[in-house]
Amino acid sequence: MTMSRRVRRITVSGYKSIEQVELALSPVTVLVGPNGAGKTNFIEAVELLGRIADGELGMEVGLRGGAVAMLHDVAKGSAGIGLRVEADESDLVNAYEATLVPSHRGELVFGREVVEFHDKTRSEQPLKQEIGRGHSESKLAEAAEEGPFRAGGVARHTLDILRGCRVYHFHDTTPGAPVKQPGYASDTEVLHPDARNLAAFLRRMGEEHPAAYKQIVRTVRSVAPFFREFVLTEDAATRVLLRWKQFGSDTVFPPDALSDGTLRFICLVVLLLQPRPPALLVLDEPELGLHPFAITVLAELFRSAAGHSQILAATQSVTLVDQFGLDELVVAERVDGSTKLHRPDPEALAAWLDSYSLGDLWLKNLLGGRPRPERER
Repeated sequence: MTMSRRVRRITVSGYKSIEQVELALSPVTVLVGPNGAGKTNFIEAVELLGRIADGELGMEVGLRGGAVAMLHDVAKGSAGIGLRVEADESDLVNAYEATLVPSHRGELVFGREVVEFHDKTRSEQPLKQEIGRGHSESKLAEAAEEGPFRAGGVARHTLDILRGCRVYHFHDTTPGAPVKQPGYASDTEVLHPDARNLAAFLRRMGEEHPAAYKQIVRTVRSVAPFFREFVLTEDAATRVLLRWKQFGSDTVFPPDALSDGTLRFICLVVLLLQPRPPALLVLDEPELGLHPFAITVLAELFRSAAGHSQILAATQSVTLVDQFGLDELVVAERVDGSTKLHRPDPEALAAWLDSYSLGDLWLKNLLGGRPRPERER
């Protein structure tokens, strides 16, 4: 997805705690709310769009515990998951919509899969094309090559949009974490969501984009002043391990010698400073394990990356919330068992913002997003 074609709106229904929510995205969208409000569920639904584009719906449903574990608690007979994403470029709008319904084998199949195209300069109504029903994996790729939208490239553009829906998880820093294992030196096309190819990806950046690579090193040093450089050599098995040196020593350290927070910060820096990032970067609690100063640097990286990508981040960090404006904040709350998303009212908070930061208002429960009791059902 090119930067001019931004995702403007994502709609999710019937997924876990989400009965129906719609989120309009800004360049940076920060999602806050109490534990269990459904922030992660919304992030997972976005990730599901990317899996659909990759032809991995069946595998993803299996990994998430089957259809029954993914469906919202609704009346019997009406169960189904709805996903819709809209992106636009000037007066041209692309949209994708999928309805996923459970099969008797505990899988999800497509009750309906639709692509839309709307040229507002030529028509008042969008052109819609249903590309299938009852199939177990998306037919977008097939439609992009052979379907009726081949000439206009609508299905192909829609596929690009969905492939941009990537959720990055850098939480795993255990000894067996993928980021700590040697990776194939050739695995450098994109940074994987779990950073399993971080070393190879960095190595290629150093060779092909030295300015961006040097900026990454400088940014890591701003939070970890002891860090000197990466050591990214290929071994006899054509694999690369994330190794590094510190100032004052010629010892080459393995990734296990980095603190969890430092390793996660390195992953975030590489993701946000890479020269050709995905157009939509989605992160769930990126502040995990970071020092408050590192969180402020992370916010600066968000700002920088927002020049060429959109950022959607769910957070529990008051420090991170403090770095953004009210128009960039979305509050998640659980109301009678269902997730609700809303943006704070700027007029109602104008007087408070003269004296307090957003983080202060969140702590004072003036933004919402605090735990509250639910009614018996």
